[in-house]
Parts: sequence; structure tokens; C-alpha cells
Amino acid sequence: MAAKTPAIPVLVSLLVLALIEVSQAGGISVYWGQNGFETTLNKTCETGLYKYVNIAFLNKFGSGRIPELNLAGHCNPKNGGCKVVSIAIRNCQKQGIKVMLSIGGGLGQYSLASKADAKKVADYLYNNFLGGTSPSRPLGNAVLDGIDFNIELGSTKYWDDLARYLAAYTKPGRKVYLSAAPQCPFPDRYLGAALNTGLFDYVWVQFYNNAACQYAPGNTRNLLNSWYRWTTSIKAGKIFLGLPATKAAASTGTGYIPPWELKSKILPLIKKSPKYGGVMLWNRYFDKIGGYSTVIKNSV
Repeated sequence: MAAKTPAIPVLVSLLVLALIEVSQAGGISVYWGQNGFETTLNKTCETGLYKYVNIAFLNKFGSGRIPELNLAGHCNPKNGGCKVVSIAIRNCQKQGIKVMLSIGGGLGQYSLASKADAKKVADYLYNNFLGGTSPSRPLGNAVLDGIDFNIELGSTKYWDDLARYLAAYTKPGRKVYLSAAPQCPFPDRYLGAALNTGLFDYVWVQFYNNAACQYAPGNTRNLLNSWYRWTTSIKAGKIFLGLPATKAAASTGTGYIPPWELKSKILPLIKKSPKYGGVMLWNRYFDKIGGYSTVIKNSV
């Protein structure tokens, strides 16, 4: 009988290994704010499709610029018209959805001139969109969950400092979440240093508009190799597969993955990573007209 006892720890070890191989459950992140026909923020959250919503974009800030929010077609922040979005933000959060403010974007005027400028921008973001106070607050008094870095132009410097200053605002019971949307070529030109801080909770890598690291019909290798590099190279909470919700959603028209291919050939493999967080879609408008998230939700 005594000779059989070592089998118990062996069985436990095998069980642990099996559990590690079990696919990770994830959620869908989406960008909202760049098309007036994409439905309101409230209705976007009420679809039940999304776990994270990035309000896009604060696309003018830093280097002495007066910050500007651009919610194309939804409301005009210059006359206080976007303060009503507060009600929707709170409703989304009550449903367990994280709501982030996305800064940057493909069009805009933004950069950080120095470490001191990064601190100034962090203070502005905290007081106007997070847990601080300000008489302006473009989106009203609702407290957003965090800041999303969608940096695609301008200077490559000081984004790591901005991340550190924002993370320092975390308080007991009120965490400031950080997310980022780097391009898939590794490391990202603009966000490489920021991601190396290890402070980001969610990283939705844009696996599109870049032939070397995206899906192509009949070829999943480049994308999967890039996914592996991202998930094994950076310290981050969760990493997401960022995709265009339709072919037209990608500026180059490339990187779109038919949903049945995503579900059968890609998700089963990437979900084995302990870093897997889900799928990010650009954007709510294209997802609304194409129904991508509806098709993939139960597989994510």
C-alpha cells in the first residue's frame, strides 16, 4: 500500500497542468465616440456585448495646448453639451462595464514636451475625468474608470511618465485603470517605454493595418507569432486581440478576420495564454452595422 502514495501528488500535478491549459474566459472592448450613428453610449452598454468601452478621443492636449475632446457627431463639449454623458457612464458602470477615456487617436494635435508637462496633463485628466474636481469636467461629474493610451502620432517621449503620474492617483477603493492600444509591430514606437512600466491593466494590441503581424486569408502564422511575442514580452494585466469590426474599419482595409475563422482557428489557440483578456473592436459604429461582436461573444 505504501508504494502507491506517490500517485496522489502526481495526480494533483497533472490536474494543475490540465487547468493551466484550460482556455481563459475573456470580454470584448470597443471604442465609442467617433460616429453619431453608432447609438448612444447608454444603448451601446445596454446591448450587453461589451465589458470595456473606450470613449474616444481627447485628441488635443500637451505642450501648452488647451485640451479638447472630440466626440464626433454625438455632442459639442465646447458649450458643455457632453456633460449629459455622465448619466450613461454611470449606467454602464452599474452594469459592470469599465469606461475609459481614450487619449490620442489617428487625428489630432497632441504630445508631451517634458516630464513636467506629463505631470500637468496627468493632473488635468485626473481633475476633469477621474476622481478629482474641476469646474469644467467635459463629461460631467461621472468618474471614469481610467485612461486609455491610443498614441499614434507626434513625439514618442514622456508617455511612460504620464502613465506613472496617472497610476499614482490610485487610492484605496478607487483604482485608476490604465489601458493602451499599441500597433502590433513590437515594440510599439510610441508606447514601448510606457508599456515597460508594467502599470497597464489592459493592452489591446492593434493586429491590423500592419501586414507583418496581422491575419491574411489562409495565413494565421504572422498574427499568432506576434501574439506570442506580445504576451511573453510585456508586463501587463491582460492582453487583447485588437481587430477591425469590418473590412472598412481598418484604414488599409487589411487585418479583418472573418468571425468563423476567428472562432475556429485563432481564439482556441490564443485563449491558452494566461495573459489573454479578450478581443478589442474598432469601433462601435462598424460593429453595429456588421454585428461582429454578436457573432463572436460566446466564443471570446
